Amino acid sequence: MSATRAEICVVACAEAWRGDGEILAAAMGTCSILGARLARLTFEPGLLTTDGGAMLTAEPVPFGAPAGPVEGWMPFRDHLWLVQNGRRHVMMGASQIDRYGNSNISAVGAWERPTSQLLGVRGAPGNTICNPTSYWIPRHSTRVFVPKVDMVSGVGYDRAAELGPAASRFHGLGRVVTDLGVFDFGTADGAMRLLSTHPGVTVEQVAAATGFDLVIDGDVPETRQPTDEELRLIREVLDPRSLRDREVRA
Repeated sequence: MSATRAEICVVACAEAWRGDGEILAAAMGTCSILGARLARLTFEPGLLTTDGGAMLTAEPVPFGAPAGPVEGWMPFRDHLWLVQNGRRHVMMGASQIDRYGNSNISAVGAWERPTSQLLGVRGAPGNTICNPTSYWIPRHSTRVFVPKVDMVSGVGYDRAAELGPAASRFHGLGRVVTDLGVFDFGTADGAMRLLSTHPGVTVEQVAAATGFDLVIDGDVPETRQPTDEELRLIREVLDPRSLRDREVRA
């Protein structure tokens, strides 16, 4: 079965949780939520997932379906305990992100008079300082991948290092998944590195859509295709209404 670009992205998001074990998987965005639930259904069964609210569910919940059997209730105070103790891996969104993983979800433009007011920093500082954080960005462009973010909401590797051990001790950015490829920060100075490009996407296309120089180590592989079983779970179990295709169009 051939996969759509959205399905490639779902599997790439799922891979961000590989090896995490029994921690809470939190996600924001259709493909990243599907990725967390797919990971739990396949290679990472120890993950904890919710109904999108405070209920820990016995099984990953399909989009639009009731929660089903519930294993636990997680009020916000307990959720924050997991964050503060590094027991959650969140995949956030970003309106801007730079070479070292500093992200912005607060405002675009000058701080004194921004051109766009966004969400505010929300939980991004605590997320990036205390628990593993990855990113899902549905539309890769130079508007998002910028040389310097206008407002630091989530802390990147360079800023965490400058802040010292209090900030860097538990700081850890995982992967960045976009509609063009997969990235990480596995370099000596924590700069963003291109891990793979999605089928049909070239390295040159990714570089042109990025507002800073990516680290590119040799030949860049293609993002892996979903297995037939993963495609079945995405299409028939988790997202039968194909909401993923509204976030990443073919």
